[in-house]
Amino acid sequence: MSLYELGARKVSLGGLPPMGCLPLERTTNFQGGHNCTTSYNTVAMAFNDKLNGLVVELNNGLPGMKVVMSCPYCILLQIIKKPSLYGFDEAAVACCSTGMFEMGYACHRNNPFTCTDANKFVFWDSFHPTEKTNQLIVQERERERERSSMDVLFNSIDVRDLLSSHDLDDSSPLSAPDLRLLIDRLQVHSLHIKSKVRDYILSHHHDFSSLFAQCSDAVSNSEQLSRQLSDLLRLISDHPIDVEIRDVVAEIGRKRKEAREKKELLELVRTIVELSEQLRRVKEDVKTGRVVEAAEAVRVLRAALRIREVAAAAAEEEGEPVVYGLLRKEWAECFEGIQDLLLRFMKIAVRFEQQQNAVQVKYLLSLNEINGVELRSILKAMDVVGILDYGLAKVADMMIKHVITPAVNCRSCVSFVEEINQETEHITEAILKIVPSSDPEVVPDDASKFADFQRIIKLTSEFETALKEMMFISASDNKDDRLSNFTDNVEVHFATRKKVEILAKARDLLLQSNFVLPQEHTRKVTALKYGGAAKRFPDHVVDLIFSSESCVVSKAACQLMELVHRTLKDVCLSSPRVAWEFYHAARDALILYEAVIPVKQERQLDGINQVAGLIHNDCLYLSQEILGLAFEYRLDFPSSIKELAVFVDLAPRFQLMAEEILQRQIKLVIYSLKEAIDAADGFQNTHQKQQFESAKFSIDQVVFILEKVHIIWEPLLLPSTYKRSMCMVLESVFFGMTKNILLLDDMAAEETLQLQRLIHLMLESLSSLLNSVDTISQTGKSQENHTSSVDELIPSLRKIHLLDMPLKSITTAWESAELVSCGFTLSEVQDFIKAIFTDSPLRKECLWRIESTSF
Repeated sequence: MSLYELGARKVSLGGLPPMGCLPLERTTNFQGGHNCTTSYNTVAMAFNDKLNGLVVELNNGLPGMKVVMSCPYCILLQIIKKPSLYGFDEAAVACCSTGMFEMGYACHRNNPFTCTDANKFVFWDSFHPTEKTNQLIVQERERERERSSMDVLFNSIDVRDLLSSHDLDDSSPLSAPDLRLLIDRLQVHSLHIKSKVRDYILSHHHDFSSLFAQCSDAVSNSEQLSRQLSDLLRLISDHPIDVEIRDVVAEIGRKRKEAREKKELLELVRTIVELSEQLRRVKEDVKTGRVVEAAEAVRVLRAALRIREVAAAAAEEEGEPVVYGLLRKEWAECFEGIQDLLLRFMKIAVRFEQQQNAVQVKYLLSLNEINGVELRSILKAMDVVGILDYGLAKVADMMIKHVITPAVNCRSCVSFVEEINQETEHITEAILKIVPSSDPEVVPDDASKFADFQRIIKLTSEFETALKEMMFISASDNKDDRLSNFTDNVEVHFATRKKVEILAKARDLLLQSNFVLPQEHTRKVTALKYGGAAKRFPDHVVDLIFSSESCVVSKAACQLMELVHRTLKDVCLSSPRVAWEFYHAARDALILYEAVIPVKQERQLDGINQVAGLIHNDCLYLSQEILGLAFEYRLDFPSSIKELAVFVDLAPRFQLMAEEILQRQIKLVIYSLKEAIDAADGFQNTHQKQQFESAKFSIDQVVFILEKVHIIWEPLLLPSTYKRSMCMVLESVFFGMTKNILLLDDMAAEETLQLQRLIHLMLESLSSLLNSVDTISQTGKSQENHTSSVDELIPSLRKIHLLDMPLKSITTAWESAELVSCGFTLSEVQDFIKAIFTDSPLRKECLWRIESTSF
């Protein structure tokens, strides 16, 4: 304002450069990797914006005042970001000294660190630009001034600016002097505009000349193009060359199509000839015995002819040439021929001579006129064509029929003797003779007969000694001592046979067990389960060794443990070698239960029935019996196997199996109950008759399922197991119902009454079941559940009882801390009330009382 009062009318204001990109700021920007400091640049732009606003404000507020702003921010930032476009090499550091922080007196040209060519640097020191940079900034400013000088041609003229007085009223007319002054100034302004236009045209004379020349050339070219187009149209109209061109193009297309089709036909013929030639070579290879090469060629031709399944091949044959079908037919004949040949070779290679009890295997094969084919070549060819499994299966079938079955059916041991015929340096034939032995007939059937067998051992040794003296057998060849070796190992033979008998008996009794418990036994067990009269229990009830409880088990489990006990008693009375075999027989018999029963009863385990409960009890019974085996028999075991005989590792396996079966049953029950609860559709709109009947039917289904489970589980499971399992099932029921009810919005009074009626019906139907579960810990033998009541084991039961209470009773129970002692939280009680009871003054009052009560 002071300058304006002193008469200043033209003022230039300079803005701030990008302060964050100055070398000094970039040097100190350690965290930013010595790049531009964005925050400083932001402050500089904000300052320039405000300064520009001040310029506009001064120009509008001060008559006759012309304030301009020359801001170097944009042009300098462009130079810093892309210095190479302006002829610079470096913009991050300055020319002076190190170029990072020096400025002022610290910079001079004689400094050894100062650059030799300042024109390659944007900055002279860490703050000031070089002369070249300043020149570029000035040149940019001049270009801006020239652009702004032409604005006078397009901007409007304010008449007030041309008058001497600026406070004229818009409605008052101008005086004669003002009009003359206005005319003079308009003339002067017009002359000024003309001068500006003239100067601009003269300064850009070359550009205007070039522009006009281009315009002239464009006009000339357009006229020439117009004449050429007219000539072309006239030529076309006189001679219809387009029709001729179209015909020529169409003819070329037809010729090309014919040539392409002929080329494809030639390729097809060439392919057919090659395939036919390959099929011919396959037949020749088969005739000459080159079966591997023939098999590989058949496999390649299978892919080339696209031999697939019968249905797919029939669908493809519709659009294919007939010759392809003929080739496929010829390939099928080749395949059948080589397949038949290989199977015939295989039949010759492995022969079974029933009369001589021998299996003859030939390595070099001959058939018809084909000689010297190796067995490995036959097997490789069969593998290539994909019939190796079939060929080996036939051999295996014959092996089972003529070798394995006779050996298994034979009561005596069977030995195999291999004879190799080596006529040349290569093996050509091998014979495996099956020799049944009659020695096992003399093996004792009972361990008590071993004393009498000692005389046989002595006589056998004397007999072989006499044969050696008579030179009938070799004295140095141990193979001739078969009789003495057999008699010396008679204990092993006896133990092996007895082990097989034990395992066969265990397998038979497990496979023949049906896991069906008669109803009269079930009722009897139920009546005696908590009476302590174990001596009056039926055969299906056993006492657990490490527990005071009794459980019902299957007949198979009882018989299996009897077999194991008998076997272990024999271990105590046998020699170490026999005892070791008997010990393994006892272990394997127990493991058979784990392997056979889950597979045999798999279908029953997928449902809710007595079988699963019996198997669960069997596993518990077996696990505890196994733990007691070592205590019962270890002291009487032979000393050599006392430390090696272990049973404790089997007990956890049966315990885990019992728990898995129980959890599987619980999951099946919970899934069935969830389906029944879901059928109630969330217990919505129970005040409507149809919805009420649907919800009631759902609850009846739940009660029916629970009663069925109670009838199955209660007579079978241990009291503690029954209580734990039934509580888990009941918790899933009550939790699911509570969850669905809490999702309901404000209900009408009638809907609340009907819902409470359903809950009351369900609790009444389940009262006997809940009482039976609650009394187990008081009357049963088990003591571990004395401290756990039904309410503790079924937390959601409390919430169900809460749903059956009136609103005032719920409020009173909360204020008396009864609900808090039962484990309810404030939010749970509030959610119950909002879900069950409709919005009313009484509900608001009760919610306020509950929220106001603190503990």
